[in-house]
Amino acid sequence: MSDTVSLCGLGNMGGVVAGRLAAHGPLRVFDLDPDRVAQAVEHPQVTAAASVAELAEADVVLLSLPAPKISLQVIAELAPRMRAGGVIVETSTVNPADMAEEQEICAEHGIGVVDAAILSGVSQMAGGTATLLVGGAESDVDKVADVLAAISAGVTRFGPVGSGMAAKVINNAVAHAVMVVLAEAGALAAATGVSGSALAALLSGPEAGLTRPLTHRFAERVLHGDYDGGMPTEAARKDSTLALAMAQDSGVPLFGIQGAHTVYELGVAEGLGRLDYASIATLWERWTGRPMTGTGSEVSDG
Repeated sequence: MSDTVSLCGLGNMGGVVAGRLAAHGPLRVFDLDPDRVAQAVEHPQVTAAASVAELAEADVVLLSLPAPKISLQVIAELAPRMRAGGVIVETSTVNPADMAEEQEICAEHGIGVVDAAILSGVSQMAGGTATLLVGGAESDVDKVADVLAAISAGVTRFGPVGSGMAAKVINNAVAHAVMVVLAEAGALAAATGVSGSALAALLSGPEAGLTRPLTHRFAERVLHGDYDGGMPTEAARKDSTLALAMAQDSGVPLFGIQGAHTVYELGVAEGLGRLDYASIATLWERWTGRPMTGTGSEVSDG
């Protein structure tokens, strides 16, 4: 990074991103909080912008902002002022629809936009081990490759604008849903005499309930549409029924596991009973009209 880069937003993550960028080259920053700006400019490579408009003097501007609406407002101010060919890098967590709006604004002024969702937390960013999930035109991503490298240990490209943000939102949704199921599992274990550490050891195994559905059923079956053999959906429904009965006997309230059981009831009712239980994915394919097969080769590390 030899040219000046701009950064808008110096919150918890933005402040750490500023430190990573300043370690590699000149940086211009803006934030509504003067204390955050004062802290950032303590680094000799960092200068303060008097307004968002001043950030447009750079050809690469990063955003680290608290809400999609704010990102759109900032981009509406930046894009008309930036030199054609510049790139705005969105690191704030937004939805693909927000990225599409950002792209529409930028395209009117010949500005590229890249979504670089930060998968890791503040501590990983500070330690230089953060991972970025990136979407955008290849030419735009290439233009900001040095900037992305300055704030991450690895970049995974997912496809067009919005795909990096979609990947992060999906990942977080899975993590949050799994946390609910794990809390339920822990409560069931406590009620039935299974130690928490023994449960953790069991679930962390490669053939257990956390890993196997991803590495085998999703990656090897769903993405290839292969549902012959394996554990039948009707057997999964039976085991799920046993879990519900155990929870009732133990007085453990269920939310995630209870909701998941409904899908197995639907799967059996829809004729999936003798197919591997990964076949429940075909219900979503039918509901949405979008196949999941043939979608396993679009991710690349850059």
